[in-house]
Amino acid sequence: MPTNHSSPPFRADHVGSLLRPEKLLRAKQAFRDGKVTQEQLRVEEDVAVRDVVRLQEDLGLKSITDGEFRRQLWHTDFLMQFSNVETGQTGMTAKFHNESGAIEREMTSFRVSGRLERMHPIFVDHFAFLAKVTSQTAKITIPSPTVLHFRGGRDAVDRTAYPDMEDFFTDLAAAYSQEIHDLDQTGCSYLQIDEVNFAYLCDPALRAQAQSIGENPDELIGTYARLINDAISNRPAGMRIALHLCRGNFEGAWLADGGYEQVAETLFNDVQVDGYFLEYDTPRAGDFKPLRFVPPNKTVVLGLVSTKSPVLESKDELKRRIDEAAKYIPLEQLALSPQCGFASGERGNKITLDEELEKLRLVVETAEEVWGD
Repeated sequence: MPTNHSSPPFRADHVGSLLRPEKLLRAKQAFRDGKVTQEQLRVEEDVAVRDVVRLQEDLGLKSITDGEFRRQLWHTDFLMQFSNVETGQTGMTAKFHNESGAIEREMTSFRVSGRLERMHPIFVDHFAFLAKVTSQTAKITIPSPTVLHFRGGRDAVDRTAYPDMEDFFTDLAAAYSQEIHDLDQTGCSYLQIDEVNFAYLCDPALRAQAQSIGENPDELIGTYARLINDAISNRPAGMRIALHLCRGNFEGAWLADGGYEQVAETLFNDVQVDGYFLEYDTPRAGDFKPLRFVPPNKTVVLGLVSTKSPVLESKDELKRRIDEAAKYIPLEQLALSPQCGFASGERGNKITLDEELEKLRLVVETAEEVWGD
């Protein structure tokens, strides 16, 4: 079945997180300081979400998120809601990079200290409010289930609770399935899963770090494909799911290098999603050749506009690169977006609100000129 761009992913789309307004950041800090209540913070969040929804609609976007305004970090706010999930240090170091050089920091991991269980809905209320305040397609983003495994591996999962790792993956997928079911019941038709580890498995240094904790990087590619498929296996027919691959986004710095070739065949054919948001803003993502593996019923959203740099790309350069990608996959299966979110954490990337708006407007205008729909 060919792709249909009256349904998501859209020709002009975006990854999800947006810069938090200063007023909201002040309210969040006041809550942490005990100066305002949870309810008072919620009122401020509601106002900020309404404003950012209008911003996206005014730009002409059809995919509307809440900017992830209710979260502190893109992944922890979700994963820490499962029972027996704790954070800790892995002993693995990460070198994030930006234009100023390398930023070395120890990687935080998750530890599973007992049986996993989703005790209550997690982002369902977030989605319900978003859907209520937009006239376009509301999109919710959640971290990939692979995030709970990659940084710690077998040793980060309690052996008494899970002597067999297959049971761990089964429980993890079941917890995701429950959240997806409840999102569907609330009217969600567009879900994005933020996946970093397929991209990390393209980086030789990160593959070596996975080996250092006893994991086989090549086997993880298949393991993670099955895990994601199990997590979404009971999704309703009307829900579109896209996978966003990220090479790290720590206040505009990145972690991983390497093209998609190493994972492409499994990623595009075995992972049963409808589309892929792929980082392609710099040469560190490799060339477009891996797109030859994409089947005809899936959409690739080219992340050609950088959220890590304030420099505005030119339409001519974006169109040239879209044409280059179309040598390996039909133009009809392509779309355009920024390469990542603008604020994977509260503090956001080193970019201003005006620069964020210019980049989003560029995506919309370029998509209209290329595809006309």
